[in-house]
Amino acid sequence: MEEMKRFVWCGIASLLAVVMSYSAVSAEEDSEICLVYEAEDALCEGNVHTESLVEGYSGNGYVTGFSTERDTCTFLVSVEEDGFYDLNFVTASMGGYKENYVIVDGESLGTVSMEEESFTDSILQRAYLTAGTHEVSYSEYWGWVYLDRLEVTPSEEIDSSIYNVSAELVNENATDNAKRLMSYLADNYGSSILSGQYSQDGQYGKEFTVVYRETGKYPAILGLDFIEYSPSRAENGSTSNATQYAIQFWENGGIVTFCWHWNAPAKYLTGEWYNGFYVEGTNIDLAAIMNGEDEEGYQLLLDDIAAIAEQLLTLQDAGVPVLWRPLHEASGGWFWWGASGAEAYKQLYILLYDQLTNVYGLNNLIWLWNGQDADWYPGDEYVDIIGEDIYPGEHVYTSQVDTYLRAVNYTSPAKMVVLSENGCVFDPDLAVRDGAMWGFWCTWGSEFVAKSMSIYAYNDQYTESEMLVKAYESDVVVTLDELPDLTAYPIRDN
Repeated sequence: MEEMKRFVWCGIASLLAVVMSYSAVSAEEDSEICLVYEAEDALCEGNVHTESLVEGYSGNGYVTGFSTERDTCTFLVSVEEDGFYDLNFVTASMGGYKENYVIVDGESLGTVSMEEESFTDSILQRAYLTAGTHEVSYSEYWGWVYLDRLEVTPSEEIDSSIYNVSAELVNENATDNAKRLMSYLADNYGSSILSGQYSQDGQYGKEFTVVYRETGKYPAILGLDFIEYSPSRAENGSTSNATQYAIQFWENGGIVTFCWHWNAPAKYLTGEWYNGFYVEGTNIDLAAIMNGEDEEGYQLLLDDIAAIAEQLLTLQDAGVPVLWRPLHEASGGWFWWGASGAEAYKQLYILLYDQLTNVYGLNNLIWLWNGQDADWYPGDEYVDIIGEDIYPGEHVYTSQVDTYLRAVNYTSPAKMVVLSENGCVFDPDLAVRDGAMWGFWCTWGSEFVAKSMSIYAYNDQYTESEMLVKAYESDVVVTLDELPDLTAYPIRDN
């Protein structure tokens, strides 16, 4: 009861802050109303509490204490009209990069980040709010910030030109099938979204099987991993049929994407060999390798690249174009290729591009960059498509439009943006409404679709069956049976 009283009082205080905020709108801004809610007047839960020690705050202070999962600050936000609104959480970092969740009426809309140690804007774009009052929560993910206030402003309209992407590939010697695939993707970008699913056992593996049994349709894109072809895993007996599954799916009319959980060379493994792509499983110093201090390590990386090139050449000989997503999620820091920072990572990415393209003559690759941060972008000349990986929790069907638009703005002119990995399948109606027209999604395998104890049982822990069916039956979603003959698709001039 006491918590309910507190919530009501905080809501009243927040609404008073809204009224007061109108007088703070300058003459230059009077066409765009900004609603301001002070964090010290909002509902604080867990360890979150008010302070006033750090200078630069507005109102009577700020809140801090975001350190555990339940630590949340909730604002009651009232708007007069249905529409899209930008949510600006004015925050300061307690040291280094921080990222925390934004939840509206119980639905996770994504995250906002902060690195500055002074109070600075941290904006989540295009939250859709209906007329009335909404609970807007700032909730701990990485935590450790000072939150001063929330500013709510109407969003700008999305410029539809972001969907007018070029079909020209960065490799001028790209195969005709690669050009055809990119032409198809570019032609449909903004009007349709391709379905995708990782399934290491191919089209007839457990993930594809349970999706088909639930929806009556196969995904248009098959996701596979070259992990077991890494030499340090092959030396320990690992084998894979991923290359053959890719050829089979292409021959059945589908599209193939590959990632590579690159197991570090055996010299650098410090734990169990099968954890050799994680930072904690290796002692590899990528910066030392890329700056010439570790010459042996450089050669070992080249040897590993050669092993993967062999598989990609097999695919090229079979006429299979590949949506190639190497060195993924680098900025997260959990994989060894991201542990030495952005510069070493970009050098490795460019080395990989040069080796596969110019040394091994692999022209069947469409380069899908998935570094997840603008500072890690290697350059337009090495990237055809931009990918984001999002795991928002369980039964979260929001479009993640803020992350989408951030990725769109990594480069200009815009490149196609796709959801290269996901846990939940988003509601396609929300993607259309929000303008988050991802080129495709590709749900990760195992527990994200199939129960671990049964090959053919669907797991609704992340995406409920009804939402999966809705997505696969949507008019804007493309499934395997709806793909054209990609071996004959017209090649665009640009």
